[in-house]
Amino acid sequence: MKITIIVAKATNNVIGKDNHLVWRLPADLQLFKSHTTGHHIIMGRKTYESVGRPLPNRTSIVITNNPEFCVPEGHLVAHSLEEAVQICIGKKLDQIFIIGGADIYRQSLPIADELLVTEVYAMPDGDVFFPEIDKNEWTNISTTSFKKDEKNQYDFDFVVYKRNSK
Repeated sequence: MKITIIVAKATNNVIGKDNHLVWRLPADLQLFKSHTTGHHIIMGRKTYESVGRPLPNRTSIVITNNPEFCVPEGHLVAHSLEEAVQICIGKKLDQIFIIGGADIYRQSLPIADELLVTEVYAMPDGDVFFPEIDKNEWTNISTTSFKKDEKNQYDFDFVVYKRNSK
C-alpha cells in the first residue's frame, strides 16, 4: 500500500493559521480533489473540524484521542496513526492519503512513500507548519508550475517527491 502525504505549504512551511488555510488557491484545491477522490484520507481531528464534513467520494479516517468522537456513517475514527494505517491495510487498499494536520504530517513523514506538495510562493503568518523535507531522503520527480491569476492568490508549484531507496 502506497502512503502519500498531500499538503500545501508556504515557502516558510506554514500550512495554516487559526485552523484555516491562509490563501485562496482554487487550482490547488482541484489538484487535491483529483488526487484524493475515490481514496481513503487520513487526518487529525482539528483538520476534520476545519473542513467541517467528510469530503465527497472519499472515506475519511479521523485520528483523535477522544473516545466519544463520532463521524458520519461510512467514515471511521482511529486513535493513532498506526491504527488508521492498520485499518487501511486490513481493507487491502492500494493507496492512502495523509491530509494533515501538522502532528499527523510529522508522524507520517517517516512511513510515507510519496509527497504531493503544493509549494506556495508566499511567506504568510501562521501557527501550523509542515516539517522540513529532507532532500537526502526525497527526490523531486516532477514539478508543475501555476501562476497567480484572478482566482489564485499566489504562484505555486505542484511537486511530486518519491522517497529515496534506503
